[in-house]
Amino acid sequence: MKKPLWVVIALAVFWSQPNAGAAIDDGNPVAVVEGFHASLLDVMKNADNLGVQGRYDRLKTPVESAFDLANMIRIASGSYWRKADDNGRARLSNAFNHFSVASYAAQFDGYSGQQFKTISNAPGPQQTVLVATRIVGSSGKDDDGADLTYVMKQRGERWLIADILLDNAISQLAVRRSEYRLVLKKSGIDGLLGVLNNKSGKLLAPE
Repeated sequence: MKKPLWVVIALAVFWSQPNAGAAIDDGNPVAVVEGFHASLLDVMKNADNLGVQGRYDRLKTPVESAFDLANMIRIASGSYWRKADDNGRARLSNAFNHFSVASYAAQFDGYSGQQFKTISNAPGPQQTVLVATRIVGSSGKDDDGADLTYVMKQRGERWLIADILLDNAISQLAVRRSEYRLVLKKSGIDGLLGVLNNKSGKLLAPE
């Protein structure tokens, strides 16, 4: 499984032991994380048979159900989102969703015995819940891994992943906001659409 730093920051996720086919309890923040992890684990174990497009198809619903993608792209694009018309917002949301799923499909392309643990959950700032997790490498040693924390936000009766923190410090959303706003400042929404769609195309290229 490829591990470039930007992917570790943007995509690092963990799973426990729920049934991969079970429905996600979106009224429980820990269950949302663990249900999503189960879907990832299922895809990883069947990665070769599925291929990248098959992994994309299987992960589309879990990614879009677990993450607060609509608010993530709104925050990441800032004032450009507020100034955009409905069509521009819809196009940007669709491109961001597509890229998010494609990123997971491309990255989680195999399984080599990794184990993931849910450590704890606790109230966070601004009415969030922080679900602390740890990835343990194939060696099984706790020092062979990294800490990540899911920032969970309630939307109505549902809990969604609003951000991921690497080592309790590096925010996925902040990284994306910094990257995207450089593009937006230079090329506007059309420029960011081009970047996202180009990246998605490369990620989903036949293996």
